Amino acid sequence: MKLEILNEIIQKKSSSQKFALLTNLTNGNSEIFEFGKLLSIDFENYKKQIENYHSLKKNGVIDGTQIFIQNFTKPIEVIIVGAVHIAQYLIDLFKNLDFVITIVDPRKYFITEERFPNVKIINDWPEEIFKKLQTDSNNALITLTHDPKIDDPALKHALKNKFFYIGALGSKKTHTKRCQRLKESGFTEDEIASIHGPIGIKLGGKSGPEIALSIVSQLVLESNKLLLNSKK
Repeated sequence: MKLEILNEIIQKKSSSQKFALLTNLTNGNSEIFEFGKLLSIDFENYKKQIENYHSLKKNGVIDGTQIFIQNFTKPIEVIIVGAVHIAQYLIDLFKNLDFVITIVDPRKYFITEERFPNVKIINDWPEEIFKKLQTDSNNALITLTHDPKIDDPALKHALKNKFFYIGALGSKKTHTKRCQRLKESGFTEDEIASIHGPIGIKLGGKSGPEIALSIVSQLVLESNKLLLNSKK
């Protein structure tokens, strides 16, 4: 493999980009594939098959060809709104999982590096943050503050951008009021129903660590569904 290709792989992985490495097994030539990128003569004739395998995140020799494809997928990015104590337990559980975590909170006394070491933290209002962040259906949102001024703008953004997972902490009564506000903002019942509220699977626990475990379990379950659907 050429050094320039290896350097490009390292750069793309470090910036969490989605791409594939193609290798022509006949002559050993390799190159990077991304949607919209022109392919060399070694691969151009197999463009449709390559795009199909890349869309399905399938690795291996493409059927009927001598082309090997290795996909590098964008990791799931989880945005946690609310630097509360449950967020700290969530971080501990997320450490060994393949998720990229960002914590958002406009309250300086909550969101500190001391409380959340080695985690990306953003001290600003979600309404402002989501004007700058690039998000898509590969994102997940967890809201924890119970404060409509903080949680609702994040929920609206997640619904509009079709995050694959949206969860909101709070009682059934709190969630009913939340749903009513979102309905008044123009969201449909089907869109609002996509929010997991109250958040987490039912484990029966009420402590911070138990709530965090129920949230992570639900998120992992939904992320596995996303992966399975992408391979169908």
